[in-house]
Amino acid sequence: MARNFPGIFRLENRGGVVEAPGMIHLDANASTPLRAEVLEAMLPWLRDGYANPSGTHAAARRAREGIEEARGQVAELLGAMPEELVFTGGGTESVNTALHSLNVHAGVGPALVSAIEHSAVLRYAESLPRGFRVAPVNAGGRLDLDALAEGLPGAAFVSVMAANNETGVLQPLREVCMMARERGLAVHSDAVQAVGKSPIKVRDLAVDMLSLSAHKFHGPKGVGALYVRGGLRFSPLLLGGGQEGGRRSGTENTAGIVGMGAAAAYMRRQLEADGHAAMRNLRDAFENKLVEELAGVTVNGAVAHRLPNTSHLSFEACDAAGLLILLDEAGIACSAGSACMSGRQRPSHVQLAMGIDETRAKSSLRFSFSTLNTMGEAFAAAVMVKRAVEKLRRVQGSGVGPVQVYCV
Repeated sequence: MARNFPGIFRLENRGGVVEAPGMIHLDANASTPLRAEVLEAMLPWLRDGYANPSGTHAAARRAREGIEEARGQVAELLGAMPEELVFTGGGTESVNTALHSLNVHAGVGPALVSAIEHSAVLRYAESLPRGFRVAPVNAGGRLDLDALAEGLPGAAFVSVMAANNETGVLQPLREVCMMARERGLAVHSDAVQAVGKSPIKVRDLAVDMLSLSAHKFHGPKGVGALYVRGGLRFSPLLLGGGQEGGRRSGTENTAGIVGMGAAAAYMRRQLEADGHAAMRNLRDAFENKLVEELAGVTVNGAVAHRLPNTSHLSFEACDAAGLLILLDEAGIACSAGSACMSGRQRPSHVQLAMGIDETRAKSSLRFSFSTLNTMGEAFAAAVMVKRAVEKLRRVQGSGVGPVQVYCV
């Protein structure tokens, strides 16, 4: 697939020369590029397939057929029935729709969510008049099931993510669903980061609702889906023309939905072939090189329970905000492991929930790979990260640092 970012930089290393594109995208947990086959599937609908799929004429019927084919592709990825899927405008809408419906139909009591949920879950939970409880995680970032069990009595419903967006740590979702089912509680899962990267089969998990977003697995932005278990009571968040079987009003984004279906089909094939072994190898090679050649590097999160693409690292005596600047200049796209808020860097709620102290949290970065990265990019990125860390440590060690980043 052609890159849109021109330029080549060369790295001399142990007698060899490594060439890499002018930008290496290691921020796939934020968003992934469209794969070529996804773009090709979308183009006819962007050019000619502009008819409203709710119409009755031939062009409208063709658009409806395209949407239903995509619904089947996404359903196959999840092991769901096509009619159990509702297309939405993205992951946040999917999450909000699920929690809205659960809130409408649940009995009395607070919601129960994990301490490491995405803001789409936490902000909605904070808005609930019924209130909410928080289930803690352990130092590896995995849900504490004993603590969860203590929070279940009297709860109204449960929302636990499948994989954390910062650390990539996989959660014991099936166990959560089984525990909740014993008490008659419905479970929603924000699986936005997990779908396409990790095997997610809704029947095996026994989950009631599950949210996903296309742009996290090489589909387009602005389109997502919500799995709603057949027979579950449901109340829509958006009211209007009654599209999506009355579950999500608004004219469907035909091209985006078709792209989501194509991306889902590709990721299903990769998972079934080897579980994304190639992507895992890239992540491990990158991570191992840094740990072996650079002192003071800590891998955060349960190493044995991670997405195959995510590496969350802390660099001792190194400010992440300054490191991000150096890496951006070097053409490495990644994310800080702590949020930049109100003009100063603060540890993320995820790291605090894991018991990571503020100093270590402020030295953390997330590197996340996609199926389009190469081993050459992984190697080149590790070399550039090592150089940036060493440079920043020299500067900060001289008393100049840390580098300050201001948000506007």
